[in-house]
Amino acid sequence: MLRPASRSAPIGAAAVFFTATIVSLSPAPVLAQTRVQPVLGFPEAGLDDPAAYQGYQTRFFRDTKGNVVQVYLDARSGRVVNLLADAVDESAGFTVRDGTGKPIRLEWGSADAVVSQNGDNRTIEYQLVANSPQLQIGWILLGSMRVERDLGYSGRGLEGYDWPTFRVREEEELVANMDRLDPAEKQKQLGMVGAGFVSELRARLEPDIITTGAFGPRSVTATKTTLDGKNTLQLEILPDPRDASLVVNLPVVQIRALANRPIRLTVRVTTDGPALDPLSRDQIFNAPFLRFLNDARVAAGKVSSNSRAARDAAAVSRYRLLERDVRGTELLSSRQKLMAGLPNYATYFGRDMMMTSLMMQPVWTDAMPEFVIASALRKLGPEGDVSHEEALGGQAIRENSAEYNAHMAEYFRLRGRSTNAADTALRNARALLGNLQTVRENYHMRDDEFQLPVVVARYLTNPAVTAARKRAFLMDASDGRGPRLNLLLKELGLVATLAAPYARDPVVQNLIASPRLDATHWRSISWRDSNAGYANGRFAMDINAIWVPQALRAISEIFAALRTVGFTSQQLSTRLPSGFGGSVLTDFMRDSSSLGRAIQNWSGAVNHFVVTLTPEQIRPAVQQKLAWLPADERAYWSDVLAKTHADSAALKFLAISLDSAGTPIQVVNTDPATWLLLRDATDISPDALAAVRRDVAAIRRPYPVGLFIDRLGPVVANDAYAPRSVWEVFKQDTYHSPRVVWGREVNLILLGLTNQINGATDSQGQARNGTGDGDVGFFVDEMKGALVQVYSAVDSSGLKHNELWSYEIEGGRLRPIRYGASTDVQLWNVTDLAVQFMLTRLHYLF
Repeated sequence: MLRPASRSAPIGAAAVFFTATIVSLSPAPVLAQTRVQPVLGFPEAGLDDPAAYQGYQTRFFRDTKGNVVQVYLDARSGRVVNLLADAVDESAGFTVRDGTGKPIRLEWGSADAVVSQNGDNRTIEYQLVANSPQLQIGWILLGSMRVERDLGYSGRGLEGYDWPTFRVREEEELVANMDRLDPAEKQKQLGMVGAGFVSELRARLEPDIITTGAFGPRSVTATKTTLDGKNTLQLEILPDPRDASLVVNLPVVQIRALANRPIRLTVRVTTDGPALDPLSRDQIFNAPFLRFLNDARVAAGKVSSNSRAARDAAAVSRYRLLERDVRGTELLSSRQKLMAGLPNYATYFGRDMMMTSLMMQPVWTDAMPEFVIASALRKLGPEGDVSHEEALGGQAIRENSAEYNAHMAEYFRLRGRSTNAADTALRNARALLGNLQTVRENYHMRDDEFQLPVVVARYLTNPAVTAARKRAFLMDASDGRGPRLNLLLKELGLVATLAAPYARDPVVQNLIASPRLDATHWRSISWRDSNAGYANGRFAMDINAIWVPQALRAISEIFAALRTVGFTSQQLSTRLPSGFGGSVLTDFMRDSSSLGRAIQNWSGAVNHFVVTLTPEQIRPAVQQKLAWLPADERAYWSDVLAKTHADSAALKFLAISLDSAGTPIQVVNTDPATWLLLRDATDISPDALAAVRRDVAAIRRPYPVGLFIDRLGPVVANDAYAPRSVWEVFKQDTYHSPRVVWGREVNLILLGLTNQINGATDSQGQARNGTGDGDVGFFVDEMKGALVQVYSAVDSSGLKHNELWSYEIEGGRLRPIRYGASTDVQLWNVTDLAVQFMLTRLHYLF
């Protein structure tokens, strides 16, 4: 709220200049300030095309605890966001517009930032410049990064300024419910959140906006205390009083230049939130990879500053990109967890961690899978399910408030009718107030259940890790939930139970199904987690055709590995879950033939998803889709067809999903790339090679028939053969649509192709002798051609470090562009490091 004495208070002249700083919130001694350079910045001169970023800029710093602070400037919206990627995932954002209300493009006012610490409070300060005589600042929002994301999703941030910026309804309802209580209970609950009055608690719902500096430099300061009173976040905007004036009149902060020069601001952001413990690169990357990185550094260092040779320029760019991804990995890695991505997902995501672990296996230390497995086991749900995403800090308060409100609604409903039931509801509500920041886990996904066994099997079968170390890791109980082995067996029990129906009777209706979203739609439970992702399919192909068979094979490997490291069958039997999941897993352990039958049945699940289209079926479907597109896009893709003749041969692919009747939904997709990575590529039987060729051919076939787009990469879906209703849904929700290339999928494809090449060749790079009629040499040449084709297209896009990217077609040309919701540093995108490392091993190819 605005203090009345400060309302419309003028702040002296200043060249308008933004500085974001985390200010000191306690009287503890102030440590020395330190100037720090950005760890990373995008777009980067010489590596990125600024036009593709459409005015977006970002920098990453480390604060005094080594935690990440990301600042991004979005010229399209005028939004400035400060992400504090600490243990509570905080953000402080505001929007800057000119005097007419149009978004302003801000520039960095200095090359560095200043970090400091005052007791528990960590501060960062930096400068921005606006080339405008007047600034209007609004939409000030402090709290969880999730709330900042919700503001963006709502579209409200593009409207005229208003106050408050964002209403957290769950917290407002909590305050209202507490205010309805009788005085004694009200005081008890207020005391639990460190408040004396309801008005004090209500004041925490919004930032306190004040002006400061009555006898010196003036600034505007926004301070937000969490609802439980435990943490405070502060944002200060400080113009130079010699060159600009500042007036606050909510919802707008106005800054006017008093001289004919750009406005410069100092902004300070301060937090007392808990910090994470970052990992160093020596803890993350193994010795062979670090030697590879050093070789790239040395090669780049030998380039003459006057050299213009393409090879020299490529050596420099290659090392810079490698170093950038190494730093990105470091920014995401801590002892507590690996964050999914910055800025959007500065939290634990189970799927992201486990997929990254599998993809980074060639370059990670043996300790990194231990971090991943331990984190996943620590967060298991009551039935052994893997957490998809954690809710921290303000988001945890928000979700715990919603649960509190549900209990209170029950209390108010029952208090006049059933004293015991009402008292129980009240106790449950009160229990939540004891720690509103208790981390909450999301268990809505299913693919991650089947990924964890694969990660564990890779770790337990790694010969470089001693049996003693594996055993010690499994018996560790330091997380307070008992030995990790017990947790692991509980999770395996869930996997076995989920897989059991199809293992017994392999019919479509026994596949792993998505739950209903509503009467006619199914909710995604795998990585394509937008509403459109699986084209409203009930049975996702990646879960059923790839992950479940792989998980069952992993269970078999885990059982064998556990006995190898010293666990007897009797010892394991005593640790098997006694409730949900125990009986099926017990059968698998005691009777290897039952597990073998389950693996065999599930290995055939892929056959439900196979689609074969003739040219006579392809042509009319593609033409109907092109006729539906805007004229410029229709003309462009028609020209591609004329040049490539992509519609002249049959197309065979795995459908993205099955509908509720078990019929394939005919959307070509990149999901088979996961199988290319995970499969045993030493299997060079004719059937195995034919399946690989099928999946690679669909990826390589030019769009709009297949997935491949020159100078862009393979899009994640092609819906030309699906009903028009699917086209319309993908048009509205483009996240997993034919308009998007995902870095995750690109790296899976490239790593999967290197897996095929390595599996089919000997140590000298020569094709191995196959069986039957399979021509292994021709197969290897195909895989090499696909590798070069995909790599070259993605490299040409200039956006391969992005989480995802898209394109525009203008004037008959296709132009790659950054996708609006793309994450700047994403966990499974830095897996390009593994791609680069593996490509050097294919020295006969590159």
